[in-house]
Amino acid sequence: MNKFLSFAALAASLSLSVSASAQEQATTASSNGSYRPIPNSDIMFRKTVWRAIDLREKQNKPMFSEGKEISRVILEAVKRGELQAYRNDSLTSTFTPTEVTTNFSYAEATNELSAEEKAAGFTQEDTGFGSSDDAWGAPPKKSSAATKTQPKRDKNGKIMKDKNGKTIMEKVPVASAAPAKPAGPPSYEYRFKDIYQMELKEDMIFDKKRSRMYHDIKSITLLVPATLSSNTSGIERPIGTFKYADLVRVFRANPDKAIWFNPQNDAQHKNLADAFELWLFNSYIVKVSNPSDSRLDEIYGGQQQGILAASQAAADLIEYEYSLWSF
Repeated sequence: MNKFLSFAALAASLSLSVSASAQEQATTASSNGSYRPIPNSDIMFRKTVWRAIDLREKQNKPMFSEGKEISRVILEAVKRGELQAYRNDSLTSTFTPTEVTTNFSYAEATNELSAEEKAAGFTQEDTGFGSSDDAWGAPPKKSSAATKTQPKRDKNGKIMKDKNGKTIMEKVPVASAAPAKPAGPPSYEYRFKDIYQMELKEDMIFDKKRSRMYHDIKSITLLVPATLSSNTSGIERPIGTFKYADLVRVFRANPDKAIWFNPQNDAQHKNLADAFELWLFNSYIVKVSNPSDSRLDEIYGGQQQGILAASQAAADLIEYEYSLWSF
């Protein structure tokens, strides 16, 4: 009897520990964006890596086919309320769909004076924009003040009448409404083809239980490229960051849109979730976790040096994995 009780207690404790482990794993997945989280007890090595993905590259074009662009799939899901956008890859604060639309839009250029024209003494009125001058030297036309007819009143406020008892009428000017402030320049959304820059955050993890290296993707960020003429800031601007686990759910729920286009066989198109799992894209490293949280081009002093450092970082990670099998 005692042996039976001991066995039952052991089984109960094991089931509790397994359920607690499963709960911890699910919580981790929901908080850090991982689709298949690896338990901490199985991790022997981990390095966080940020990769840039240019969808214009030949290897990445299947994710950017006409009408099935990955940027289109993601942003339309945000508009439908199926996908939550975050402000950065820490995945702690969120964007509303309206804020994502604002990030995805640009303002039309206005007819403003250049710095040289302002230095020469020209003003905005000289251009004829925003003023009543026709820019050819003609003075603005004077508009006659509007008037209205109303009964005339004395100083006590009583309506005045003539000797025949008729109400005396008078014309008074109508107060003109304050001129409306000119609206800002209209804004337009970028084309989905314009959003060809993405940044992927992943943990490279060596799982000691399975003896292999995993690419554990955490998040993907859509960026407005710095090279677009409509991006007057001249730098990459984030539209939104998305949990990879949420993206997989959206890709699976929209198989007719979330397509990795197979240029060799139309019968073998893949889902975008499978394309990421199979690593069917090209990327280059822009940052590896470091104490100062700096990108490679900042550490090595330039974009050219950063590209060389990216190649070296990729080679170092491969060599580390290879060296593990030497022991």
